[in-house]
Amino acid sequence: MAHYAEIDTDRNNVVLRVVVVDNKDTADAQGVEKEHIGAAYLERLLGGTWVQTSYNGKIRKHYAGIGYTYDTSLDAFIPPKPYPSWSLDDDCNWQAPVPMPSDGEMYSWDEAAGNWIAVPKE
Repeated sequence: MAHYAEIDTDRNNVVLRVVVVDNKDTADAQGVEKEHIGAAYLERLLGGTWVQTSYNGKIRKHYAGIGYTYDTSLDAFIPPKPYPSWSLDDDCNWQAPVPMPSDGEMYSWDEAAGNWIAVPKE
C-alpha cells in the first residue's frame, strides 16, 4: 500500500487529506511502484494534486498530515509551526529558540516568556 497526500496548490501546498492506494494502482507494467502512476490514478479518481508520503519518513522527512505543508524546494512535508519564535532545522523539525531542559520534568513552551515553563505535578 502507498500513501498519498492531496495538496492545495492555491494555498501554499497545504495538505488537505491523506489516502491509501493499492499497490496495483501505483505500479508500472513490470510491477514496479512509481509515484507518478499513483498520483495520476488519484487525479483521475478524485481530482486534485497528489504527492506520495511514507510512514517511516524515508521520503519527504515526515508522514504528511492534514494541515502540514509540502515544501517543493525541500521536497518535504512540514508540520504546522507551533509558535512564531520557533525555527525549522535541517530535518524539517520545528525547534524552540531555547532547548527544553532535560532534567526529566515535564515542560511546556511559554511564547510570551520565550522559555520553557515547568508543568506542575498533580
